[in-house]
Amino acid sequence: MPRLAATLRGLAVAAAALLTVVTLPSGAEAGAARRPPSPREAPAGFVALRAVDPTILQEMRYYTPHNFMGVPVDGYRRPTCLLTREAARALHRAQRSFLRRGFSLKVYDCYRPQRAVDHFVRWAKDLGDQGMKGEFYPREDKAKLFDDGYIAAKSGHSRGSTVDLTLVRLPAVPTRPYVPGEPLTSCYGPKDERFPDNSLDMGTGFDCFDTLAHTLDPRIHGRQLRNRLLLKNGLERAGFVNLPEEWWHFTFQPEPFPDTYFDFPVR
Repeated sequence: MPRLAATLRGLAVAAAALLTVVTLPSGAEAGAARRPPSPREAPAGFVALRAVDPTILQEMRYYTPHNFMGVPVDGYRRPTCLLTREAARALHRAQRSFLRRGFSLKVYDCYRPQRAVDHFVRWAKDLGDQGMKGEFYPREDKAKLFDDGYIAAKSGHSRGSTVDLTLVRLPAVPTRPYVPGEPLTSCYGPKDERFPDNSLDMGTGFDCFDTLAHTLDPRIHGRQLRNRLLLKNGLERAGFVNLPEEWWHFTFQPEPFPDTYFDFPVR
């Protein structure tokens, strides 16, 4: 009996130890989840879109000076699209559908660091810097960019599941590089007068600060409207929701990080 009692006591101690080992990771994970995200590293759950679907075209505008500020944007150290894994997989599903119809998605912007948004805000407050007005906001008063909703202190892009994109007919004709200082043409002019993007004609260029960029603006009709609806309907079937004020802006739902604005650089 003493030997049996000792054996039972040993089993009880071992079981208690095992329970301790099993319960420790959940507490550790909970503690890790409470820590603020690193400002330098992409957290688990983010992926490079190219690793999920290398067929989706990428023209990462904020890595270049061809954007509404006219300079590369803070935080973009590589011209690559980073997204949450869920958003990237959803884009892959949408891409497969578009490829069957002879089109490809092309992304302009994906995850956007908070430092990039801060750069936008500093630029918007500098009313003397209007070098790109002729292309991106010809009819918009720069002093009203905040009030009109074109610039804000926070962006859904920083949560990792929002993407700016368009459709390109295959085979894709490359878009020529933008040359800083070249004459600018309005983002809402006729397609053959706008900067020669290889996108389908959506009625305006990307990042056009004008009400014509509203997805269902009644002045957009015919082929331009059909192209917008082709993009919108295809992405909605994959789980994305369009921002009505921007035909190019879509967010995957439900967002994996609905309340977190990340600031790690794109690299």
